[in-house]
Amino acid sequence: MIIFPAVDIKDGQCVRLKQGLEHEVTVFSNDPVQMASHWEELGAKWLHLVDLDGAFSGRPKNFRLIEKICQTVNIPVQLGGGIRDLDIAKAYIDAGVTRIIIGTMALEDKELFAKLCALYPGQVGVSLDAENGKLKSKGWVEDTGVTIEQAIPELIRLGSAFIIFTDITRDGMQVGVNQTSLQEVLNLSSVPVIVAGGIATLEDIKKVYPLKERGLEGVITGRAIYSGSLDFKEAIEWLESQG
Repeated sequence: MIIFPAVDIKDGQCVRLKQGLEHEVTVFSNDPVQMASHWEELGAKWLHLVDLDGAFSGRPKNFRLIEKICQTVNIPVQLGGGIRDLDIAKAYIDAGVTRIIIGTMALEDKELFAKLCALYPGQVGVSLDAENGKLKSKGWVEDTGVTIEQAIPELIRLGSAFIIFTDITRDGMQVGVNQTSLQEVLNLSSVPVIVAGGIATLEDIKKVYPLKERGLEGVITGRAIYSGSLDFKEAIEWLESQG
């Protein structure tokens, strides 16, 4: 199982939001490139990058910064936020991003999403961000009216290589993963699943670890590793000790 440290970028800074709210910002670093290198040095196997400005505006806002991170680190990077057409996706892949994460496009333009998946097989995943079972889009500010049960089978059919599931009510709250919703997603998915939202301590990772047998590829953690409630190096060492 992989622990993905999150580097969320807003206005050129490394930040975390609370429940995805644009105004609920905590700045953790003025140097996202240095922060990305820091997690690599502590043993990260992947990085999870989010262009928050892109997610809210629908256009890439931190492209050069993300390109620099890809050039600086030696581990693969997955990126989401504002990737809503083929040109933007290609630019990020060419810049060194290993996997791209699609949210709004996947829910609102199925034909375009399928075309993207066909262009980059195995490199395109979908971010399913749910609040009380209903999916949101455009940086979590718009209701889609679509449920997890409706979305997952179709998105996999269209070519999604992996799914990132976030319970919005738990994001940045450090209250543990919504096990019920995660189990539901795993039941519906035939591709690897990554969970975000709620990871606060090593105990939270230990609780979801057995689900790797059912397709849980990893967990994304942000606020917990920045605040120190989760010791990232200790978590990596614990995972490695599991064999």
